[in-house]
Amino acid sequence: MKILAQHLKSHPRFAPFLNDETIELLYKSAPLHDVGKIGIRDAILLKPGALTNDEFTIMKTHTTIGRETITRSMESLDLEKVSSFLRIGREIAWSHHEKWDGSGYPIGLKDEAIPLSGRLMAICDVYDALISKRVYKDAFSHEKAVEIIREGHGKHFDPDLVEAFLFLNRRFHEIASGS
Repeated sequence: MKILAQHLKSHPRFAPFLNDETIELLYKSAPLHDVGKIGIRDAILLKPGALTNDEFTIMKTHTTIGRETITRSMESLDLEKVSSFLRIGREIAWSHHEKWDGSGYPIGLKDEAIPLSGRLMAICDVYDALISKRVYKDAFSHEKAVEIIREGHGKHFDPDLVEAFLFLNRRFHEIASGS
């Protein structure tokens, strides 16, 4: 996420939001994106085949579980006003499955209504999921992952973020392969 945000900090649409401090917070908060999966049964998380509609409905709740978990932590530690790290983490956890065309979840946000943090995380999370082996699928090649993200231009993903990802895709591959 960091390289994508750094690349976009001079883009006219994103420059007002992306400075070095915010980029560092995004980078540090990104690992919280799936914290809500702690509330999802292993039988669903580790299922080797396709999820049923009911199971997918349960899986989708990880976004709201994540937001609620981080919110409760902030409140119990009285960090609501001081923790930008947790505020961004909460925003990412909640919004990283929203889609540019409004077909995502948990509430179907569309376009600019999706927080930038969630839009950035969406591309990074999808790329990672595609190139990684899971119990329910084999890993895709970097080239196939890039193709799938390209196809999500203006549908799943913010078009400007896709353009930046395409420009940086070799760097994503290097990072993912440990080069």
